[in-house]
Amino acid sequence: MKKRYIIYAVLAIGLAYLVYYRINANKKLEGKGGASAAGAGKGKSGGKDGKSAPLVVDGIVVKTTSFDNDLEVTGAIDANESVVLKSEVSGLVTGIFFQEGTTVSKGSVLVKVNDRDIQAQLQDALTKQKLSGTNENRAKQLLAKGAISQEEYDTSLADLKSLQAQAQLIRAQLAKTTIRAPFTGRVGLRSISAGTYLTPATVIANLVSTNPVKVTFSVPEKYAGQIKINSEITFTTDGSSKENKGKVYAIEPGINATTRTLQIRALAPNADNALLPGSFAKIKLALNTLQNAILIPNEAVVPVLKGKIVYIQKNGKAQEVKVEAGTRTDENIVITSGLKVGDTVLTTGSMALKKDAPVKVHLVKE
Repeated sequence: MKKRYIIYAVLAIGLAYLVYYRINANKKLEGKGGASAAGAGKGKSGGKDGKSAPLVVDGIVVKTTSFDNDLEVTGAIDANESVVLKSEVSGLVTGIFFQEGTTVSKGSVLVKVNDRDIQAQLQDALTKQKLSGTNENRAKQLLAKGAISQEEYDTSLADLKSLQAQAQLIRAQLAKTTIRAPFTGRVGLRSISAGTYLTPATVIANLVSTNPVKVTFSVPEKYAGQIKINSEITFTTDGSSKENKGKVYAIEPGINATTRTLQIRALAPNADNALLPGSFAKIKLALNTLQNAILIPNEAVVPVLKGKIVYIQKNGKAQEVKVEAGTRTDENIVITSGLKVGDTVLTTGSMALKKDAPVKVHLVKE
C-alpha cells in the first residue's frame, strides 16, 4: 500500500512540473511576439522621429454671416368655427332642408321638428290672453268710474301679464322646433332621416366654417418673447406641398407648466377649402435675423455629458472647445459662444479625434 501511495505522489509531482514548465514557455513566446509586433507597428505608422502620423481631416475657417432665425414646429389645422348640430327638444323630424357637404348661410333652416302640439298650446294661450286683455280693459274703465277698487284692477292686470308671459314661453318652445345654422359654413354628413325621433342627444350633422382656418401650435418657452401679434407664418401639410401663409392673431397668456411651451394660434385664408380641419401642419415661423452669426456644420458638434464640444486645429494639433449652440437647421447650427472668427473647426473624424492628437486639415470651401 505504501508503494502505491509513493507512486501516486511521484506522478502528481511530475504532472505539476510539466504544467508549470508549459506555462512559463508560453509566457516567453508571448513576450517575444508582442515585442516583435510593437516593433513592426512602430515602423509602419511612425515617422522619422518614431511619432504617429497626423490624422487627415476636413475643416472650415470660422467666419460670421447673417442668419434668418426661423423656428420650425408642428401644429394642427382647426376650423374657424365648428359645431355639432343637435335639437333642444324631442320630436319627429318633419323636414330636412340641407344637402350634405354643401355650404349653408347663417340663419337658414336646416331641420324642422313636429310642432303641432306646441302650436295648439300657443293658440290656447293666445285665446286666454285675448280674453284677459278684454277683462283688464273693462276693469280699467270701471276703476276710472270708481265702480271697483284698485286691488280688483291690479288682479285683472296681473292675470293679463301672466298669460302674456305664458304665450311668450310657448313661442320660445316653438322656435326650438326649427333648427337653424348658427353661422355660415359647410355642413357635413347627416345622421338622421325624415321621420326620425329626435332627442337632445341625437347628432344631426357637423357644421364647420373653414375660410379662414385656424392653425394652432406651440413654441418653446425661450422663444416666447419673440412671438408677436400679426407675426407671419408659412406652413405645409402632408396632403399638399403647397406653401400656405397665415398671421398670428392670438397668444396664450401663460406658459404651459408641463411642456414649458407657449401656445399660439394663427389664421390662414382657405378660399378653395384645400386645408382640412384636423390636418397636420409643418410650420415655419420667422423670428429675427441674426447679424454676425457663427454657423458650423452639424457634424462638427460632439455631444458630451455636460454639453457640446467641437474640435479646432491649433499648432497642428486637435483641441477641444466647449460651445453653446442655438438654432439648428438641416445642415448647420448657430454657435452662440466658444468659437471666434479665424478658428479652424474640424468637421470630420470627430469620433476618432482626441485632445492634442496631430492633425492635417484639408480646408473645405463653403
